[in-house]
Parts: sequence; C-alpha cells; structure tokens
Amino acid sequence: MRKIGIVTDSHSGISQKLANELEIDVIPMPFYFGDTCYFEDVSISRADFFARLKNGEDVSTSQPSPQTVMDAWKKALERYETILHIPISSGLSSSCETAIMLAGKDEFKDRVFVVDNGRVSTPMHQSILDAIDLVEAGYSAAQCKEILERVRAKMNIYVAVSDLSYLRRGGRISGSTAAIGSLLNIKPILCFDVGKLQSFKNCRGAKKARQTMIEALRHDLETKFKEDYEAGRVRLVAATSADEKLTISWLQEIQAAFPDMDVYCDDLSLGVSCHIGPDGLGIGFSCRPKELDK
Repeated sequence: MRKIGIVTDSHSGISQKLANELEIDVIPMPFYFGDTCYFEDVSISRADFFARLKNGEDVSTSQPSPQTVMDAWKKALERYETILHIPISSGLSSSCETAIMLAGKDEFKDRVFVVDNGRVSTPMHQSILDAIDLVEAGYSAAQCKEILERVRAKMNIYVAVSDLSYLRRGGRISGSTAAIGSLLNIKPILCFDVGKLQSFKNCRGAKKARQTMIEALRHDLETKFKEDYEAGRVRLVAATSADEKLTISWLQEIQAAFPDMDVYCDDLSLGVSCHIGPDGLGIGFSCRPKELDK
C-alpha cells in the first residue's frame, strides 16, 4: 500500500470505477440542471446528462463545498500519512484556491499538499498517473508537488466545438456570433495550455477542424517540446464528448497521423461538456517528468 494518498476531482476524466482500480479518491464535481444539484458519475449518468443538455435544459457548474473536500481528506488520512490533492486548474475554477486555503488548517498542515499544475481533462488524468509513479518511486508528497508543478507547462490540448449554441449559453460568444457561425458551418478550436481555455482558430467544417488540431499538435511536438518528444517523454492524449462511432473515427485519424505513438482517450468531464456540448473532440499531449525516466 502506498504511504501517500492521491485525491483529485472528476474533471480529470477518471471515473469512480477507475479510481478504485488506481486506489485513488475522486471527488465528484457538482453541477445544476435548474435548481437541482447532480454529482458527476454518482447521481446522473452520462447518457442522461447529454439527453438533457440536447433538450436545451439550463445547466450550470459549481465547485464542491469546503466540507466535501475536507471530508474526502479526512477519509483518505485514515489510510495514508500524507495526501496529494490534484484539483482542476486554478485558471478554470476557484476550487483549487479553496483547497489551498483549507490545506493551511492545523489538522491538514504538512499532511495535505495541493498541486496546482494548471490542468483539466486528459492531461490532468496523465498528471494523476505521474503522481502515482512518483509516489511509487519513493518521492515524498512535498517532492511530488514540486515536480508536478514544475512540469505544468509541458502539456497542451486542443478541442473542436461542434455546436456553437453551448458556447453561447455559457456566455463565451454572443447570440449573433453563434447564429452566423452556425450558418457558415464554423467549428471553433479551443486551446488549453497552462491554466486557461482560450480561442485558437475557427475552421470551416469538422474535417478541417480535425486536420488543423493534428497539424497544431505536430508543430508543438516538433518545436517547443522537441526535446521531450525525442526523449520519448510525450504521451499522446485524446478527449471526447461525442458518441462511440465518432470517437473511434477520431482516434483512428490520430493514430494514422502518429503511427508510432499510443493514444490515451478520456471522456470530457460533464463540467467541461456543459460548455463544449456534444460531439466535441480533442487532441493533446502530456510530458512525463524527467524524474520518471528509466
């Protein structure tokens, strides 16, 4: 049994079932349909979520209550000496700042180490796997935190949005922009590099958007991240809010573009999918810390 526990949230794309297999704890993120609160992978299924989303129901995201976070830590501290808590990026949610504040309480001081490595979705999932490997390699919780935060910039993910109406609902674009974009079959690509999600490029059609994301990723690996790429530290990742058929087609397209690399794919969390909508597709990478070189 590991001496250091790992706690994260469902924005990592890690299900409760996988969490049990990995021997980690995943705090389910809350969100609302109307006035009713639901918890990801606990009180609503993925199929029901997207059915209600497509039906036009109002949805909003939230963060776990401080008490929920502290209860998760107390439970984990019954089994572990120290904890690494790896939440969604502080650039996307205030839950990270809340966790840092809570970790300063006397009962958690020097026992809970909050990692703000600026990630969400599949790169966040990969960070959890890195944390597990670092713990098993003998690093302390404080050392793991320092390593994971030091490599926070060594990742990127691009996500193509299929339906502009969800960005409009979230207030990221205006109604007129959404209407014109839909008329012209515009598919915006969002980029998440360190901490924040921002616009990358608008493409005409889904096929062009997928090609553009692959080209952008290839450019990243051949320039800014060339050293890690050539050292074999890069792990190719994909993310999806689409159905199985479209997801498989996307993975085949990625594999054809990078035939010598394995592709790890996660469902986009429901909290992210609120803003992306259905049929969103993403591609990115995460660089393994040098400390894990064999």
